[in-house]
Amino acid sequence: MKSLEDSTLKKEYVSSAFKSSRVINGQSMEMIGAHVLDFRILHRFGRVNQGAGQFFGLDQASFRLGFDYGITKNFTVGIGRSTINKDFDGFLKYRVIQQSKGPGSFPVSIVLVAGMSVQTYHNLDTSKTLTLTSRTGYYYQVIVGRKFSPRFTLQLSPTLVHRNVVVSPDANDIYAVGIGGRFKFSKRMAFVVDYFYVANGLPHSTGTNPLSVGVDIETGGHVFQLHFSNSSGLNERAFITETTNKWGKGDIQFGFNLSRVFNLKKHKTSTY
Repeated sequence: MKSLEDSTLKKEYVSSAFKSSRVINGQSMEMIGAHVLDFRILHRFGRVNQGAGQFFGLDQASFRLGFDYGITKNFTVGIGRSTINKDFDGFLKYRVIQQSKGPGSFPVSIVLVAGMSVQTYHNLDTSKTLTLTSRTGYYYQVIVGRKFSPRFTLQLSPTLVHRNVVVSPDANDIYAVGIGGRFKFSKRMAFVVDYFYVANGLPHSTGTNPLSVGVDIETGGHVFQLHFSNSSGLNERAFITETTNKWGKGDIQFGFNLSRVFNLKKHKTSTY
């Protein structure tokens, strides 16, 4: 009987660790499907501690428009454009191992991400010549995550951000570790948290670790997220190296992320 039971066991891959390919700011261990296009809007208002005169930050807004495409179930490419510093960015995301259970299972998912961004804002300081190289930054990331239960997921994201040109005392290479978590409390809603500890390179007087908390709401083909964050930047170089707002001083910003997916693969039709 035991031999019969063992023969029926099959390896099963764990999915839906997160409802989105991003936790809030940072990438998640989740991938979008093959031949799926994800149109994504990341929207952030101003600081709530500006008071009623600025409608608690709602009078101001910044956003990123992006398109992510699943070439295969394990390989995604993405591009985007942010209003802050007029950033264009792109990334490659590859899942090396997917968490599984059963024979030959593996306890975690491992995902590699590499990206770059280019600032295209108009240079108001004519004494400085900004070239394409000086405006460019890169990041490299390893995501290791596990879905512990249908409700709870946790991941770690060691990250290296490189900026070609910086102002002293900032460092060209910034090392950070991201922590992302999800707790599902209903069929279509989950609490999410996204935090990056920046280990070096930021001035202690101004640099701050980015922390974001929010709620995911799944509605059919949409994933809608409401969140609060102390970061204004909407790509890895920006929110890891340029966050200066502090939660303790009320420097938090309300925002939302909206994801809409489109399946671009044509289904085969049978002929009789």
